[in-house]
Amino acid sequence: MHDDSALVRARIQRFLLERIAPAVYRASAPLEITAWEVPDEPVPFAEATGPGASYAPFTLGSPWGRPWGTTWFHVTGDVPSEWEDAQAGGARAEVLVDLGFTERQPGFQAEGLVWSPEGVIVKAIEPRNGYVPAGASGDRVELFIEAASNPDVGGDWLFRPTVMGDKLTAGDGPIYKLRRLELALRDTEVWQLEQEVIALLGLADVLGSGTTRGAEILRALEDLIDAMDPRDIPGTARAGRAVLRPALDKPANASAHRVTAVGHAHIDSAWLWPVRETVRKVARTFSNVLRLMDEDPDFVFAASSAVQYRWMKDSYPELFERIRARVAEGRFVPVGGMWVESDTNLPGGEALARQFVAGARFFREEFGVGTETVWLPDSFGYTGALPQIARAAGASTFLTQKISWNETDVFPHHTFLWEGIDGTRILTHFPPVNTYNSDLSAGDLARAESNYAEKGRANSSLVPFGFGDGGGGPTRDMIAAGRIAADLEGSPAVRFGTPGEFFREAVAEYPAPPVWNGELYLEFHRGTYTSQARTKRHNRRSEHLLREAELWSAQAAIRTGAEYPYDELEACWQTVLLNQFHDILPGSAIAWVYRVAEAEYERVEAALEAIIGRALAVLGDGGRHAAAANAGPFARDGVAAGAIAATSEPDTPTARAAGDGFVLENAHARFAFDAAGRVVSAVDAENGRESVPPGQRGAELQLFRDTPTQWDAWDLDRHYRRDGHVLDSPEKVELTITDAGPELRVAHRVGESRIEERITLVPGSPTLQIELDIDWHERQRLLKLAFPVDVQADRAESEIQFGHLARPIAENTSWDFARFETSAHRWVHVGEAGYGAAVANDASYGHDVTRLARDGGGVFTLVRQSLLRAPLFPDPEADQGAHRFTASFTPGASVADAIREGYRVNLPARETSGEVAALVVTENPAVVIESVKLAEDRSGDLVVRLYESRGGRATTALTLGFDAAEVYETDLLEQRVEPSALAGDPGSGIRLTLRPFQLVTLRSRRG
Repeated sequence: MHDDSALVRARIQRFLLERIAPAVYRASAPLEITAWEVPDEPVPFAEATGPGASYAPFTLGSPWGRPWGTTWFHVTGDVPSEWEDAQAGGARAEVLVDLGFTERQPGFQAEGLVWSPEGVIVKAIEPRNGYVPAGASGDRVELFIEAASNPDVGGDWLFRPTVMGDKLTAGDGPIYKLRRLELALRDTEVWQLEQEVIALLGLADVLGSGTTRGAEILRALEDLIDAMDPRDIPGTARAGRAVLRPALDKPANASAHRVTAVGHAHIDSAWLWPVRETVRKVARTFSNVLRLMDEDPDFVFAASSAVQYRWMKDSYPELFERIRARVAEGRFVPVGGMWVESDTNLPGGEALARQFVAGARFFREEFGVGTETVWLPDSFGYTGALPQIARAAGASTFLTQKISWNETDVFPHHTFLWEGIDGTRILTHFPPVNTYNSDLSAGDLARAESNYAEKGRANSSLVPFGFGDGGGGPTRDMIAAGRIAADLEGSPAVRFGTPGEFFREAVAEYPAPPVWNGELYLEFHRGTYTSQARTKRHNRRSEHLLREAELWSAQAAIRTGAEYPYDELEACWQTVLLNQFHDILPGSAIAWVYRVAEAEYERVEAALEAIIGRALAVLGDGGRHAAAANAGPFARDGVAAGAIAATSEPDTPTARAAGDGFVLENAHARFAFDAAGRVVSAVDAENGRESVPPGQRGAELQLFRDTPTQWDAWDLDRHYRRDGHVLDSPEKVELTITDAGPELRVAHRVGESRIEERITLVPGSPTLQIELDIDWHERQRLLKLAFPVDVQADRAESEIQFGHLARPIAENTSWDFARFETSAHRWVHVGEAGYGAAVANDASYGHDVTRLARDGGGVFTLVRQSLLRAPLFPDPEADQGAHRFTASFTPGASVADAIREGYRVNLPARETSGEVAALVVTENPAVVIESVKLAEDRSGDLVVRLYESRGGRATTALTLGFDAAEVYETDLLEQRVEPSALAGDPGSGIRLTLRPFQLVTLRSRRG
């Protein structure tokens, strides 16, 4: 028998597009339109409707909206009286708006927020969601539409350089035309028919005409066409729906995959738009959600990022109160527990902890709820420290989607236990639908079932549905699709629910899931460890300034009774946390975002320097005795950790010319350089061992072509290694003697770029320090700083939050091969039994570590820091201009040495006066004190956060520099928990026993 299924499908598709869809709206009526273009930045409703707003008549089809501008449309009219009978029969009057939308999804082009004349937000206007309820026949219609003419910076993802990424360069000409703004009468019967045909046709496509069910559905749809009059779709829609009823009423199979559909709108807090526009995106999306909740009692929506709720509270208080009411009902569900959906590779340990502290605190104070699920669908890989941090913040489950983007390997699980570096486990789910922007189509649901890796052991998954990235959220069409698929043969069974409901079901059906240990490395977007280097430097510097500001302010408060700057510190933290969003800190946002971020960082750094200065002035003795303030966790130059004291004088390095090169040495190491200023020999005195492999050069600058296949700012592709060269012809190399000691200065010119190196030997240490000042004007090139080490390492230890991660560096598996660029915080260590070396930095994150053949046999290990890139999209000026980096190389270093050196490079001692003992002292150097501060509740209690840093068991005594009435363990939210490490009390001495990499927070109440 001839298979005519393709022809049948084509006939159905044409009937849907040409007959049913146009009949959804059966009548229309014009509206009167006036418009006012805001001269500069957006204005609030009161100003847009005040005397300063001069509205003029506006005609459909006219251009409007300069890039990043705002135009307010005022529309008035009356719902036609002749629509009364149709409305009595179920039809609905709506205002339809098309601001000039393209086929792109919502969030990447023009958008609008609709207000009532009383200043109440009604809902948003988006592509594929362009309606506003208009009331009953005869009702007066009056609306204000705040239309944002945001340019489509991404285009069709062609990644071309564009000036549209900043309003300073985007131009002033209008970029949209108002296509539609009128009243229309929606036939709800035809609309429902449209949804059913779309759902069934999609299911038939998934199943295929070769299946009984697929063929049955196609025939039912063909019968629908025969049952309807194409000239009278409204009059025959009911008959058509009746024909489909048997196909729709067949229940799902008993073994069907179960889907919990969670309304969602992943809203990037900045990306191809600035933060100020995200505030409005959130208002638009949340207003859409609230409107859907008014219309559908089962609809549930989950949203993360406390800062986005905070924006609503500050800028849209009436909308926020409606959100608060729905949260209380359990239908608008705060998730994530973090201030933003941050990157997790790059923020420091304390910063990542504070993401949860700030987020959880906001949700508890504003809504009285905790957040069980860490919600990070789009971050670019996940640190192995996250399970412990999340559990310490009260979370028990974790959800992400991004690992489905892996280029090389398919992750083997969808529901599993993720085990962090300290052994903490958290139940984790990767939605097998492989998107956080599902529309609940038959294709999406089928993909969720077919991908699901736990078949036979479990049978449920979560599907986040709704337009995301730029917001928009769920639509009524999506909800209709979910309802149709709730119990439908051939489809997974769909229910609307919360993340908590899904995870409780997952626990019940899968009590012993598999375990994945260590980081969740994303085999993609590796360039995000390096792009926008200035922002990354500001982040690192701000994190350490915050450490200093809290430490010295706590000292001043406890020692002298000085006021602790709670509000100033909180404001600084919130700015830093916002800029750790996963498209800001990774370097993948538009130019406008970085122009604003750099200005914000400068304000933060100035504020923190002022706080530190005030605290040290209170603690000092007025300049009578010169001293150094050491905010680091280790003693340096004779000053104890966390203390203020006079420094001791370490040995002074010496220098000399040697042949056509130079030598720097002290009692701890000897470094020899060639005529180009590269290290040809590095011998530490303790071991007497050469660490530079034969024929290799250390502290060597290398330049590579950097043209990723796609996703410019995001990606660093492995093929960069095939086109590189060494900077071995400097313009100048000179040895100079300064008051601080000898230094080797090397100057390079690369095209229009200049690089100046200042190389010194750290007094009292075997560490070589390289400071680089770079004026960078390259495009699509990658600059690396290379350190070859004569060790046969099989792994590299890289610092992450509250510990370090050991990554294999041989390429035995596809997983190893894909891990060719990795992130590290302050240091990387490589070694073999009994000997190693450390490479530290003050502002770099991207690294690659490889094994190469050694002259004379064996292998050596090459460690390279990625310093600068120059991608062209989305910011064509990315990384251009001035940069400063400090790197160091320590031969003969252990992991403990690497930890110490990482803190030294990032926390230089400050000049001050006086002598002040540390507030908190730990006797075991393996136990690192990371944070000393006063409690978030402003009680005056002291909070100390510490961790085991070396990866082993550690016992230590803890000494407090004040009388404490009580010391107890808390979670990150500073709430008392059962002790896991603490033994004893202030009266008998404080002792701690920590497991490898364990994070502990202690709270002490002063006596």
